[in-house]
Amino acid sequence: MKKIVLLSLLILPAIALASAGESEGSRYFAQTGRETDFWPRVVNFTIFAALLYYLIANPIKNFFQERRESIANKLKQIEEMLQEAKEKKKEAQLRLEESTKKAEEIIADAKKEAALLAKKIAEASENELKILEKQYAEKMTAEERKAAREAVKEVLGDNITPDDIALDAKKVVEIIAKKVA
Repeated sequence: MKKIVLLSLLILPAIALASAGESEGSRYFAQTGRETDFWPRVVNFTIFAALLYYLIANPIKNFFQERRESIANKLKQIEEMLQEAKEKKKEAQLRLEESTKKAEEIIADAKKEAALLAKKIAEASENELKILEKQYAEKMTAEERKAAREAVKEVLGDNITPDDIALDAKKVVEIIAKKVA
C-alpha cells in the first residue's frame, strides 16, 4: 500500500506536466527559453523508471526466481516419478517373466504327474483285471467241481444204496490205511 501511494505521488506531477496544452507553448518558451520540453520529460521519465525499478525490481526478481524454482522442482518431481514408473515397469516385467516361467513349470509338472497317474491307474486296472480273471477261473473251476460232485452224488445217490456196496472189515482197514498214509 505504501508503495502504491509513493508511486502515485511520483506519477501525478509527471502527468500534470505532460498534459500542458499547445496554448501554453509560448508561455513555456517565455519561462524556460526553450521551444519544447523534451529534455525535462526525458529526465522525468528516467526518474520515474529509476523509482519504478527501485520499488518493483526486487519483487519481480523474487517472483520470477520463485517461479523458476517451482518449475524446476516440478520438473524434478516429474523426472523422479518417471524414473520410479520405469523401475516399477521393469519390476512388473520381471515378475511377469517369473510368473510365466513358474506357470510353464507347473504345467509341465502337471503333465508329468497326469502321465504318471494314468500309467499307475492303467497298471492297477490291468492287475485288478488279472486278479478278477484268476478269481473267475478259480470260481469256474470250483463251480465245475461242485457241479460234478452234485452230479456224481445225484447219480450215485439215486442208483447206489449202502446195501449195494459190500465192505468187509479187511477192505475198510485198507481204505483207512491208504487215507492215513
